[in-house]
This record gives sequence, structure tokens and C-alpha cells, in this order.
Amino acid sequence: MADIGSILVANRGEIALRIMRTARSLGIRTIAVYSDADAQAPHTRFADTAVRIGPAPVAESYLRGDRIIAAAKTAGAQAIHPGYGFLSENAEFAGAVETAGLIFIGPAPEAIELMGDKAVAKRRMIAAGVPCVPGYEGEVQTEERFIECAGQIGYPVMVKAAAGGGGRGMRLVAQPEGLRSALKAARAEAASAFGNGDLILEKAILRPRHVEVQVFADTLGNVLHLGERDCSVQRRHQKVIEEAPCPVMTEALRARMGAAAVEAARAVSYRGAGTVEFLLDGSGDFYFLEMNTRLQVEHPVTECVTGLDLVALQIQVANGRPLGFSQEDVRLQGHAIEVRFYAEDPAQDFLPSTGRILHWQPPLGEGVRVDAGIESGSEVSPYYDAMVAKIIARGRDREEARRRLVRALASTVLIGTHTNRDFLIDALERAAFISGEATTAFIEETYGPGGYTVGPPGVRLLAAAAVIQHRLSQRRSLARSVSVSAELLDWSSAADLESVRVYLADDRLHTLTVRPGSEGSYDVSMDEARAHSVEVVRLDAGSGKLLIDRIAVEVHFHALAERVLHLVSESSTLTLTDLSGGVANDTDAGGGGTVLAPMHGMLLEVLAGEGDRVAKGDKLAVLEAMKMQHEILAETDGTVISVLAAAGRQIAAGDHILEIQADAADA
Repeated sequence: MADIGSILVANRGEIALRIMRTARSLGIRTIAVYSDADAQAPHTRFADTAVRIGPAPVAESYLRGDRIIAAAKTAGAQAIHPGYGFLSENAEFAGAVETAGLIFIGPAPEAIELMGDKAVAKRRMIAAGVPCVPGYEGEVQTEERFIECAGQIGYPVMVKAAAGGGGRGMRLVAQPEGLRSALKAARAEAASAFGNGDLILEKAILRPRHVEVQVFADTLGNVLHLGERDCSVQRRHQKVIEEAPCPVMTEALRARMGAAAVEAARAVSYRGAGTVEFLLDGSGDFYFLEMNTRLQVEHPVTECVTGLDLVALQIQVANGRPLGFSQEDVRLQGHAIEVRFYAEDPAQDFLPSTGRILHWQPPLGEGVRVDAGIESGSEVSPYYDAMVAKIIARGRDREEARRRLVRALASTVLIGTHTNRDFLIDALERAAFISGEATTAFIEETYGPGGYTVGPPGVRLLAAAAVIQHRLSQRRSLARSVSVSAELLDWSSAADLESVRVYLADDRLHTLTVRPGSEGSYDVSMDEARAHSVEVVRLDAGSGKLLIDRIAVEVHFHALAERVLHLVSESSTLTLTDLSGGVANDTDAGGGGTVLAPMHGMLLEVLAGEGDRVAKGDKLAVLEAMKMQHEILAETDGTVISVLAAAGRQIAAGDHILEIQADAADA
């Protein structure tokens, strides 16, 4: 058959762009699909053709296989690549693609269906001689049967959903008295998430490593593996940091684990890219966990150490061609580590953070790769996964890769939503990770039951913020003035000038006093403590270089409504609300046409709806912060054209609450 000439990517964000870039490099025409939320998204604009498939909710767009297949036919696609997530492991969709006369770039529907059911998959693996965790995967699903089998297996046990993954429908049970409630909760969660409430039991392997093996199979009977990845650093069973190779891997263990993964793939007549996941205990024994019948989020680390393009190999296999190399040809060189960069708030139990990205600056540097699906101006939507990018670093050895990744994260700037950047840096700098000892218990053991906590902002960074805002205020005043020389700024013929800033940051108040010193420098004191010297070396529109106590600091910033300042340095990410000038009372201005949250807090009420008329001074919303209720008032007469936040939710400083179209006289 003729090679594939056009591919529709049934996905969005970074993975859609990653697939399209390889396809384009191969001369293949690319077709994107998009929901209403992604009409202007980078993947939509990058593709040669883009087709709308529905509204923002996934159930009405990216999970609508019928609309995706119709889009493929309309746009003239020959093949569909599902990426990961969404419909990538949906056997019914894969079958429908082939029935429609299109090529599904992935395994056969039968393999997806078999490996998608953990109970069936485990029985097949046992028959194939693949090591499996002792457990129960039978068809009898009564409580009595599970209780009986748990007693035979021995506690602790893990209750798992037979279908699906991602940690949903999973419970660790330490003692017999906790089993009934765990079964009930896991069954309900599994039924809700996957439409299938069947469960399995497994012996709980405590503090294991999560090690997975990348396998590849062509349609001519060639099956091999491309080495392993260690994905042990997880939060709520979701991977956070991944690396290749595994820090404790030996050649003998890799050979045994790789052979088991190849046998797992052969047992289901696999084709294309797949991942066989294992638990590795401290003694070197490993056990089959599951098989992911798709391209993995963490595939870039394998590409970095093998020099192979896994998407190109997927397309090659889909074209019916052989892999073209043998197991002996696979050589792992160097080390690579990947982090998942999320728009989420680590200080609020990692809650997803949505909104407009005001500034995005991905890192640069030797050995650094960034797979991202965002740009400055993008919207992080509440409808989709909060992962906005993957940052990968490669080195000659593990420590070089780790250091490069820390530096890359330190130079990464995303302003507009919360991110997990500082948490990732902290995790990579922990002794257990540096030494390669991290297991699946790493995050729990490192951060304890309270999880990751954000300490108070450093005094030096607060001093930098105060000086930056002082300078920005001067610039605004100078722009509004008439015949005033810029040389007169920070000068007075009477007494010493000083500017006082009262900042709210992470529910703490900080009072800073800024006093001009010699040209371009300031003395900044906080809460009557000793002054810090801040010299402005450079201050551009959104970035600057300061000398703070003679130490050079690069910062990026974005000011909203003259009161909210986002500040990012190599060491910290801050959102500050300026409560200076008597604003720290129970009323806050509504920011003209765009009404922003003045500070982080709980939005108790939204009192205006779309289409409502409002007058200047009307109460628009009530925000609870610092144990006080703040009324947000309209600054203009007009009509509410959109409501962007719902009562009962935590919102961050600078988040949009609503938009008012001002009356002509006030505009």
C-alpha cells in the first residue's frame, strides 16, 4: 500500500503539536481537531487543516469518536493518531476507525480491549509466564469473595478498578476491617470514571519503584524493547517526574525485565508503541502492573537516550514497514529526566489553576527539550488536563541531567496562573532524589501528610517587588504629567522621600518602605527590619535585572489593574496584592470594565449576572480573604457581558470575575 500522506491527530495541546511536528518533518499533511475552547489554540493553528468537532466539554468534542472520524473523512485524512488520553485506549474507537477505511496509528482493537481490562490482562500475563503480583482477578465480584481472597493473599492489599487507570478506583487497605468500605468506594469511583465497577485485588508492594519498559512491534513479527523508564515519583498515583534509564537498573535486570515486556506484547499480538509497567521491589524482583496501549506522556526521555523518534516509528509501523533494527542495535546513551509542568496551585493541595497566560517563556539551554501546547495569551481551560508542558533535560550522566533540569525550571516563566514549578525544583533538589533512592513513597515521605507547603516570600524578593512597583507607578505618573522632567523623579527639596507598600502574599501582610538612595538605587526595609539595598540595573516592559544587596537577580513581572503584581525569579514565584493607600478595608474597586479578584480567597457571592445593568458603586461580588469579607464594587456604569467566576470557589489574585461593557459616557 502507499505510505500515509495525511494524518488527523485526535488530540490537543502539547501531544498534538509533538505528533504534528514529526509528521510534518516526514512530509505528511496534518489535520487538527478542536473544540470551541481551542479555536485559537497553538495546535489548531499549527496544522495544515483544522476541523471543529464541538463545544468545550470533552464528552461533546474530544471523546466524540463519530465526529472525529467524520472530520477525518471531510478533511481527507488517511490515518488517525490518537495521542494519549481521550480515545487513545478506546477499542471501540480504534475499531470504528478501521471500519471507516482509515488507518489507526496504534495497536489492534483486540489488544486494546484485552489490556484495558486489568483482570483479563493479568490472566493472560500469568499464562505467558510474565511475573505478576499475587492477587485475585476472578469474575466473581461479591464482597465475600474479595474478603476470602484478601485473607489468603495477606494484608496489606490493593483494591483496583479492573478497567481504566490513573489511580482512579484504587485503594490501599492495611487491615481487614477497612476492606468493605474500600471496595464500596473503589467500585463507585470505577463505575463513575470508566462505566465498569469490576475490581481486582493485589498484594500491596510497599515502597516499590514504578519501572516501565517501552516496547515496539511491527506487523511482520518483530518485537523488541527500547529500555526502561523510572516513573516512581508520583502524586496520587499520577506521575510527576520520569527518567531513563532507571537509577538502580543493571544489565542483567534490564535483560530480564525487557524479555518479560516483549513476551507480554507477543501474548496479545501487539503492534506499534506500547508500555509494559512493572513494580520493582528492593530485592530486584518485579511484577507486571499493566500495559498502556498507546504512546506515553513520558516517551521523550526514551527518545533522548536512544536517539529514536517514537512517533516516526509509529507511522513507519502503520505503513506496514519493518522496524528496521534489532534488539542488539538498541543502545542507551546518557540520562534524561522529564517533569510534568502543571497549571496548578501546590499551596492549595495542587488544585488546577485556570485563566489566561499573560507571559510564557520556556527555558533554553544545552540538552533541554520543551514539549508545550501553550503560548503567551493562551487560555488554560477548566475542561482539560492541567498539564501545559513537559520539560526534559538530557546529560552525559544522571547528575548532569538533573542539574540541567533544575536550571531549566529556574528559567521557566509562566505568569497568569499558578504552576508547580517551585515544587518541581524542590523535589529535584531533595537528597533522596539526588541519590536515586526515590520510590513511589517519595512524595508522601518527603512532604508528609500536610503535603507541599509554600513558605513566606523572601524579604529580598519582596524588596524587589516594591521597587519595581515604585518605578512602574512613577512611569504612569510621568506619562500623565505635563512638562515634568524624568530627572526630578525620586527627588525632593524638602524632606526625604519614601513610599510605603502594604502587600498581601499567601494570606500574609507585609509592609515595606522604599527610600531613594543614590542614582538608580533604593533602601527597602520591611516591618522595621534592616534595610536592603536594591539597585535597578535594567527594567524593561516585563522583565528586569536588579542588584539586591549586591547580588544580581533576574525577574519577570506582570502588573494587573495597578494593584496585582505577578513576579517570577529563579528562586520563587509570587503573586502580590498591593493594599497600600487605605485599600485594605472591606470594599475594593471593581477594576472598570474588567473586574479582577484583588487578592486570593474564597468567592462567596457573585451578585451580577450576564445582561444585568450595574451602576458605579454597585456591589458586584463578595470575596473572603484574611478572615475578612471584601465587597467588590463597580467602577463604572454599564452592562455585564460575561461572568467568568462562580461563587463557592477559591480564586487567585488577578483572576477574572466578570466583564462590564461601560456606557458610552464612561468608556
